[in-house]
Amino acid sequence: MELISPRQADIMNMLRQDGRVGVDELAAFFNVSPQTIRKDLNELGDQHLLHRVHGGAVLSSGVKNFEYEARRLLAVEEKRRIGVLAASLVPDNCTLLINIGTTTEQVAIALRGREGMLAITNNINVVNILSGTPNFEVIVAGGVVRPTDGGVVGEATVDFIKQFKVDYAIIGVSAIDEDGSLLDYDYREVKVAQAIIENARHTILVADSMKLERSAPVRIGHMTQMDYVVTDKPLPKRLQEMCTEHEVDVRVTDDKLHSDA
Repeated sequence: MELISPRQADIMNMLRQDGRVGVDELAAFFNVSPQTIRKDLNELGDQHLLHRVHGGAVLSSGVKNFEYEARRLLAVEEKRRIGVLAASLVPDNCTLLINIGTTTEQVAIALRGREGMLAITNNINVVNILSGTPNFEVIVAGGVVRPTDGGVVGEATVDFIKQFKVDYAIIGVSAIDEDGSLLDYDYREVKVAQAIIENARHTILVADSMKLERSAPVRIGHMTQMDYVVTDKPLPKRLQEMCTEHEVDVRVTDDKLHSDA
């Protein structure tokens, strides 16, 4: 690996802490020009240490997801709004499957206080969010607990999920490809997500727009398999056309904010 400058090392430390950095913010922090920061980011990108996105960079994401705490701090308000909007699509007195993800956790938070709900999940964080909530029964899937994020994965988890047929699945993903493929990093997690999709009558994908800027190696399925897509910004034209053609209902939090204004 090539040597990196002290400033580039500081940028990498900031990336590991926050998951994403912006050109303008870095330029102000280091008191250098945006052009200098772009050069730093491009050089770090050439070494596959980060992935350039519009206006900044994220950690290189070819084979490994961000650490859980870093992911939890990404797009916090966007995920909260997505969670609220997605929860509004779910009626009282129904059954749910909820998979691993910081955005699905926001849906769980927004669902607290609902009546007559049953949630089955492989996400320990969702269990903690919903446990003790009145009128909300929670079932946790069996399997291997992944220490990085509290996700329960493996063949035992898949077999457990297949016992159920629920009203709604709440699905989070790590990346969305430009062709509409839904992607993740851990094939064990993907198998569980596929089982959740297959065993739900209605499926709600929750994904902030940063997922369109990332890539991951394992395919869960395709956006057109969803009944709803809930996100924070309008989809690129090609993806929106796919969803329209396949009768996928796309809900955008920005649209709701504008309509309330």
